[in-house]
Amino acid sequence: MEIDVAKVRNETPGCAKVAHLNNAGAALPPSPVIDAVARHLELEAMTGGYEAAEANAAAIDRFYDAVAGLIGAHRDEIAYVENATRAWDMAFYGIAFAPGERVLTTTSEYSSNAIAYRQRGVQVDVVPDGPDGTIDLDALEDELRRGGVRLVSLNHVPTSNGLVNPAAEVGRLCRAAGVLFLLDACQSVGQLPVDVNEIGCDLLSATGRKYLRGPRGTGFLYARRDVLTSIEPPLLDNAAAEWHAPDYELRPDAKRFETWERYIAGQIGLGVAADYASGLGINAISARVDVLASLLRAELASRPGVTVHDRGVIRSGLVTFSVDGRTPTEIVQAARARDINVNVSEPRWHGYDPDAVEAVVRASVHYYNSEEEIERLLAVL
Repeated sequence: MEIDVAKVRNETPGCAKVAHLNNAGAALPPSPVIDAVARHLELEAMTGGYEAAEANAAAIDRFYDAVAGLIGAHRDEIAYVENATRAWDMAFYGIAFAPGERVLTTTSEYSSNAIAYRQRGVQVDVVPDGPDGTIDLDALEDELRRGGVRLVSLNHVPTSNGLVNPAAEVGRLCRAAGVLFLLDACQSVGQLPVDVNEIGCDLLSATGRKYLRGPRGTGFLYARRDVLTSIEPPLLDNAAAEWHAPDYELRPDAKRFETWERYIAGQIGLGVAADYASGLGINAISARVDVLASLLRAELASRPGVTVHDRGVIRSGLVTFSVDGRTPTEIVQAARARDINVNVSEPRWHGYDPDAVEAVVRASVHYYNSEEEIERLLAVL
């Protein structure tokens, strides 16, 4: 199955206005997602919020099956959360660490996650990179053998250099060691095949706004059935638990990570976005992204004064580069003046990377982008 590029571009109104190569920031939503969100907001405006939710109950509930189907999970393992950071937080802050237990992470860990480690005061050991830039699996195995590890926290696709970490191999090592595995998949869900059973993660956080092409202010958390009841979220309300005076009882499913008040239109839209991706086929999406990203890297590398900074054996749709004599901000502004969106990747977004000393330009392609849009970016350079 191949992507019908003309069709998906026709279903993406933004393609008529801009060459959007900032999908790792926030992708352009397709018409079915836009329409689903707009219809519910209009229904709220015309009938009331509670009444609209009752009328659209089936569309709200569809979110759980749509997301579960996309990542190979069960619907009771999926929670709707307002963004990937909060989804990750609800999992991490819900883990009960014993004194001295360690967290293992990578050099490319997101700085927001690093802040959470610091706030909780857990011991963090950074597993070094291998020669290709991905997590060194031998070093990870050595750390697991040392013992005292409670959690391995891995970003599937770093925001800074295009690589794809070997999540399934990490999952195999974690299962053998009996250690929890939390996968930050905010940049991978929607552009790469992500199957939680093949990967073997216990917890997975993701966002709606990036490669899933869902609404901003949406995300989800996956929690495997056999671990979720051992994690008590740091924040609870009467959606996550039932009040039986004078005490409460936590829900037995992943909805223990939810709150009663949420962006209902966004939940509907994110379910539609997951169904849209599944309908196109995640393997077809991944293949198209790889074609475009490979083309862009090759063209950039062939130009004098341009340096491509991507690492890894398997690479994602995130392409990072710099241009001699120009700052990344100058490149972004020059591109935007020609209706082309790219972004700056800053070192401050990376928690432990000793090599992230300079900002770079990040162009992130998606399946609805065209080869002509890549040529437009190259013409700016």
